[in-house]
Amino acid sequence: MDLKDKKILVTGAHGFLGKQVLKKLLERGVKEGDIFAPRSQECDFRNRTVCDNAVKGKDIVIHLAAKVGGLWYHVGRSGELFYDNTIMALNLIDASYRAGVKKFTGLGTVCEYPDLAPIPFKEDDLWNGYPSEITAPYGLSKRMMLVASQSYNVQYGFNAIHLLQINLYGPGDDFDPKSSHAIPALIRRVYEAKRDGKDFIEVWGDGTASREFFYVEDAAFGIILATERYDKPNPVNLGAGRTISIKNLVGLICKLMDYKGEIRWDISKAGGQLCRQLDVSLAEKEFGFKAETTFEDGLKKTINWFIDFIK
Repeated sequence: MDLKDKKILVTGAHGFLGKQVLKKLLERGVKEGDIFAPRSQECDFRNRTVCDNAVKGKDIVIHLAAKVGGLWYHVGRSGELFYDNTIMALNLIDASYRAGVKKFTGLGTVCEYPDLAPIPFKEDDLWNGYPSEITAPYGLSKRMMLVASQSYNVQYGFNAIHLLQINLYGPGDDFDPKSSHAIPALIRRVYEAKRDGKDFIEVWGDGTASREFFYVEDAAFGIILATERYDKPNPVNLGAGRTISIKNLVGLICKLMDYKGEIRWDISKAGGQLCRQLDVSLAEKEFGFKAETTFEDGLKKTINWFIDFIK
């Protein structure tokens, strides 16, 4: 699908990932006037009438909007995370089908995978168990989007795809301690320790857990490629395909930020799966996507952006 001259709705367009997707669409030759990128204050996609109006006259919907945060953001918010994310997706898929939208790209999450899925996570294992307990309501809300996408494909021939994305990082990330993910939280912690002359930082867990991190510009490019080239109802992983232990991640951030203080591990706050890594071979096979940014380069850019931002 050539994206030029298409009318495109991008939900979540002003978020961390959304800004990069807008940039990639413009690089692809899409006219700025053909992109509808409402802010959350303008369009509450939990409201069906809002969704009907937003998709009217559009050729493509790229659904990135989500209520989400770091691991501990999920504690005490299970109901709203499940409801808000589920209802947004169901409203938008049904409204898109009824409005004659030609393509719906839905962004899912690694949190959809079962807690005990074999590593690396393969798309065929998605339904072989219940997700990790803390993030399960969010993950299951995204599974509901997949169910809707596939159901509308089977009954109506609606072209809806579903991408299972791993944790993002990069310039412009959320560095708010109340909602940030691991990398921005650690960068901020090290920065503040250096600024305040502290000779130690505290990190949750014991450092043995490992995670895959996906540079935001690579993620945006993968979403655009999938929108252009992938038209099957089966979900596809989107990630970097490599992991790093939290211990090594903390060490690398300290090295890049020239911090020599002690690392104190708080094992009382350990949580989540021990390892999260995606098998990303299907994305390369189906639509030619492979992440290009090395982890250290992406981390340097993220650190530099934050230091410039915080000054």
